[in-house]
Amino acid sequence: MDGSEAVIRLEPVEPEDALDREWLCTNGLGSYAMGTVAGANTRRYHGVLVAALKPPLGRTLLCARVDETFDAGDGPVDLGAAEFHDGARHPWGVARLSSFRLEGARPVWEYHVPGGVLEKAIWMEHGLPTTYLRYLARGTGGRLRIAFFATHRDYHHETHGSPEWQMAVHRIGSGIEVTAFPGAVPWRVVVPRGARFTPVGQWWWRFLHRRERERGLDCEEDLYLLGHLTLPLSPGEPAIVAITSEKEAEAAGALRRQQARERQLTELAGAEEHPLRARLALAADQFLVRRGSGAAAGTALAGYPWFCDWGRDTMISIPGLTLATGRHAEARQILTTYARYLDRGMLPNRFPDTGESPEYNTVDATLWFFQAIAAYVGATGDASLLEELFPALDEVIAWHLCGTRYGIGVDPDDGLLHAGQDGMQLTWMDAKVDDWCFTPRQGKPVEINALWINALRHMDAWARRLRRAARPRGVYFTTYADLAARATQSFNARFWSGTRGYLYDVVDGPAGHPDPRLRPNQLFAISLPYPALGRDRWQRVVSQVEHYLLTPVGLRTLAPWEPGYQRHYHGDRWCRDGAYHQGTVWPWLLGAYVDARRRAGTTEEHVQTVCRPLVAHLARAGIGSVSEVFDGDFPHAPGGCPAQAWSVAELLRVLTPPRRP
Repeated sequence: MDGSEAVIRLEPVEPEDALDREWLCTNGLGSYAMGTVAGANTRRYHGVLVAALKPPLGRTLLCARVDETFDAGDGPVDLGAAEFHDGARHPWGVARLSSFRLEGARPVWEYHVPGGVLEKAIWMEHGLPTTYLRYLARGTGGRLRIAFFATHRDYHHETHGSPEWQMAVHRIGSGIEVTAFPGAVPWRVVVPRGARFTPVGQWWWRFLHRRERERGLDCEEDLYLLGHLTLPLSPGEPAIVAITSEKEAEAAGALRRQQARERQLTELAGAEEHPLRARLALAADQFLVRRGSGAAAGTALAGYPWFCDWGRDTMISIPGLTLATGRHAEARQILTTYARYLDRGMLPNRFPDTGESPEYNTVDATLWFFQAIAAYVGATGDASLLEELFPALDEVIAWHLCGTRYGIGVDPDDGLLHAGQDGMQLTWMDAKVDDWCFTPRQGKPVEINALWINALRHMDAWARRLRRAARPRGVYFTTYADLAARATQSFNARFWSGTRGYLYDVVDGPAGHPDPRLRPNQLFAISLPYPALGRDRWQRVVSQVEHYLLTPVGLRTLAPWEPGYQRHYHGDRWCRDGAYHQGTVWPWLLGAYVDARRRAGTTEEHVQTVCRPLVAHLARAGIGSVSEVFDGDFPHAPGGCPAQAWSVAELLRVLTPPRRP
């Protein structure tokens, strides 16, 4: 990285390596553009315009790819890249790619062409489903020809074309309008003056998506070649093409608007002189979106390219995505948005892509809600939010005391929170295929009870601060403090394994005995604001986790010597979900480790050392972001989403403490 713009540069670029590195542009509404540095689409989710037609969901792939050819007078030179089902690669312009950089939030390619360099940049207009392509010839001039490949589908699927399916292409004043089929949302290509569009209207068959093949999914797609746009390029004079599902696109000043917004985000984060913090602040911005058309309805997408907004991920991510970046108003918006969806004392786990009712199958999202509120109030001092939300939070506690969905409720015998029923996965270790839960964790999970104790402690402190009743609604003889004290006493008596020197992962499960497997969930008993575990045991737990679970890129979800440990995260859905929490490394857990390590005793130099490999990872899989997971075994290959909200958020949080507004 270089300078206040947090530039990430790849130079030289190896073609095969470029296929493994991905770029991402977003618009704050759920729309995005994404692809590989090489130019070939390796996922069904890649495209130049994936528009969220029902923000932030309803994501629909419209313009799948563009292929450029440049002619400086000595004959055309291909710059695009594509792979096909039979192994053919055509075109293969990545061989001419001399450098790639992420300049702010904008991917920029430089291709060596006869007589000079052709530079290409891409970004999205914030708040609009519009992608801009900017081309600049240096040292030479010539003609640029751009081929546009289209489809119109849900981003989770593949297109299988037909000769009978012909898309309607109409010329408009400043370009073309495309309607894939009757009733489809039209989209447009807005072109600079002097450009000429030549229609083709032809299907290209069986493009390969190699990443989907690796995941055991449908991996071939047909795309419709709309036609070719030809435009002259004079040396040093840029040309901008807009691709949008809006009626218009204002290309004039588009780059200045984008650069100004990047500077604003950097300044909000107080990172003008800190390239790493600037880079992470820009990465954090990609996940923050509006829900619907209301400007005050905030949420966060869990990961790109395929995740929607999840309650658990959002609550865990708020401190890093918003508070560490100075975006306090957006943190408040997200918290109040989610509060409106509380039902029977529970926060939604997920808002489905197709707009169905929210799913409430989680025990921890609601408990992380308390943590996010505490972090927000601690960073801002905003007591008005506590006033607004306290009645709803009190009702959450009441529901947990009397019992709510899926067996979630307090055990009157020990004051601990139990959860679970057959076929349900309620904690963050929630991998499930059909009716099979790989890590069901029924009973009393360790981090759930650490979170429950913290929720009670927060409520006690907030009740006193607001001069409210210090007891939950409908409870007449027990205060929040009493409930927390009893749960804490039971926690230390029930979860501690003296022979192993660490905490059981689950107690009172269906097996009738504690789950002794060494997992990272116990760190939250130390790392949260109110540690549930006695101080004299912190160092032993941290040492065990550090020795067996800590890797350069995060924490393993299971110790390597435990039965069922999975060394790699790959293969079809059964293989991947079977490994998801059985050894696979999650970088977001590094936040809990750092917090626990700080509490047990460490230096900031150690923290920087621990985080350094993840910082280096910013130039690898998802350029400028942090992957969802890594293999449990060395060399810890990245997997899952190449850009994951809580991976970015927790790295940013531990490296950049929240600042007061």
